[in-house]
Amino acid sequence: MNLLGSLFGSSIGRKILMAVTGLILIGFVVGHLIGNLQVFQHPDKLNGYAQFLHNLGPLLWVARIGLIVAVVVHIWAATALTLENNRARGSAYGVKHTLRATLASRAMRWTGLVVLAFLLYHLAHFTFGGAQAATFKSSLAPHVMTADYSVAGFPVIKAGATVPDVHAMVVLGFQNTLVALFYIIAVGLLSLHLLHGIESLFQSLGLRTEKWAGCLRGFAAAFCLIYFLGNLAIPGAVLAGKLPPPAKAASAQR
Repeated sequence: MNLLGSLFGSSIGRKILMAVTGLILIGFVVGHLIGNLQVFQHPDKLNGYAQFLHNLGPLLWVARIGLIVAVVVHIWAATALTLENNRARGSAYGVKHTLRATLASRAMRWTGLVVLAFLLYHLAHFTFGGAQAATFKSSLAPHVMTADYSVAGFPVIKAGATVPDVHAMVVLGFQNTLVALFYIIAVGLLSLHLLHGIESLFQSLGLRTEKWAGCLRGFAAAFCLIYFLGNLAIPGAVLAGKLPPPAKAASAQR
């Protein structure tokens, strides 16, 4: 059997696929959070970052397609393993022999579904121009960069360039209390999903041992808490009035 056949055709292969795609998705959500936290800096930062990503053109779509493939494979592998375990009953997933059945592990399936729904809405809201984003883009004045935006020390967006005001769009989006609360609940469920997923990832790749299992569990808990608080900070600051939109954006919405 070839490598692809082994990965997709065996339970061990599907566990490896879940672990690898999970690692890719963890990298994405962490990078996404780091980028979004630039909203607390001058609008040049988030707007320059967004324009830099947009200017990647085909490379950005390659990354998006790669992420979509990772999500599809992750969901498929999780579903296949669940069905297999339900049929076998007695031959349960190896993680269950060593990991306690925590709330996070028991809720993996449902938190995964809610997170998927959130990701689809979030993309429609801020990325593809649906939901409220289309209204914001059409009513907000463009942002003129007051300084260069640099990546690894190289200026990629020049001062004076006119770019979409993503900073204002994000702030105005989270001024809708229902949107902000949905976002907070969703990232909370995502953090719960990651709490068990990180341990399972190490287990599936054969990197988890009883000797350092406690340290791994502590690391996973700390990582997920920091991730949740980082995401909470953005809508929380908007709702608390600590992150108001620029005056031009506020007046455009009146």
